[in-house]
Amino acid sequence: MTTHFPADSVGLVTPQRVDFTQPLLLACERTLDAYTLMFETYGTLNADKSNAILICHALSGHHHAAGYHSENDKKAGWWDSCIGPNKAIDTNQFFVVALNNLGGCHGSTGPASFNPATGRLYGADFPLMTVKDWVQSQVRLMDYLGIDCWAAVIGGSLGGMQVLQWTVDFPQRLRSAVIIASAPKLSAQNIAFNEVARQSILSDPDFYGGHYYEQDTYPKRGLILARMVGHITYLSDDAMKQKFGRDLKTGKFLYGYDVEFQVESYLRHQGEVFSKNFDANTYLLMTKALDYFDPAREYNDDLQQALKSANCRFLVISFTTDWRFSPQRSQEIVNALIAQGKQVAYADIDAPQGHDSFLFPIPRYVTLLKNFLTSVQATVKGTHHAS
Repeated sequence: MTTHFPADSVGLVTPQRVDFTQPLLLACERTLDAYTLMFETYGTLNADKSNAILICHALSGHHHAAGYHSENDKKAGWWDSCIGPNKAIDTNQFFVVALNNLGGCHGSTGPASFNPATGRLYGADFPLMTVKDWVQSQVRLMDYLGIDCWAAVIGGSLGGMQVLQWTVDFPQRLRSAVIIASAPKLSAQNIAFNEVARQSILSDPDFYGGHYYEQDTYPKRGLILARMVGHITYLSDDAMKQKFGRDLKTGKFLYGYDVEFQVESYLRHQGEVFSKNFDANTYLLMTKALDYFDPAREYNDDLQQALKSANCRFLVISFTTDWRFSPQRSQEIVNALIAQGKQVAYADIDAPQGHDSFLFPIPRYVTLLKNFLTSVQATVKGTHHAS
């Protein structure tokens, strides 16, 4: 390993791919006959395979959660602040698996993949995905890796929804669940935000009904607008105030419609960067998966009943300034777990960054996560020692 990476980095990592040929029946009643999943691993799997952790990503996430892909990489994986030697998710202790979900645009089978049935790229023909579908595919990856039970399944936002679904659908296959800045289902307001983002893309003249790949273009303006809307909801009012206030780029009003305020410049820049790196069809698919998520729906809309068979320890974390997935939404999960007599710890972390707080190395949050996972691993060791 080279020495210029930080000491607490996992260093250089190589993405891996696995091709599945067993058909996957989806909630939309369509079937993927074959598909590819991209993933990365950090740390070492122990002899009895009891130290494996699954990381579930949020809307714009992917398999590159930690470390670097090359010597020249300026930016580490999206959750590098929490994954690595002696970090909250300690790769000296754990074998960490991060994947790019089906429908993604970072190597796993998705809208920009080749459709063997038609001989062209899927585009808008790619089936809509649900959180339940993702968990099914993650179980297959787990089996491929020879892991019987995760030490923990961890995720923030849409990733936290996947964690919750794991505890409902496969309660015997995880020992602990960490649900961060999430919700048991989206509010009407959240669905509304997603719909505005989708309409921005769908109404872009360069969308071409989702088959823009063949036109050698993409709905850039729509993606920029979608990301701008999303980004506003990820930040708190305080965070925006601290970062930009009402600062003007030139120090004076220009009396026009070009960028004048710093916050406008920031949003346009974020949208521009995102539009170059993320697929519009994937954005549509991911927001729909968010909208559809509701594990209680199959249990007469009773979250307590949905969680009745959960068989693991829970850590639920929210952030005070997160208004996209407010602390009250996390508390709904906690209350349902308490009502069912489950082992659950909950913390509402004071942080100014809004929904994005889960991506930052906030000391109290990081310490809490590290301590919880240390206790999970200690329990495993104790159990094995006793046997």
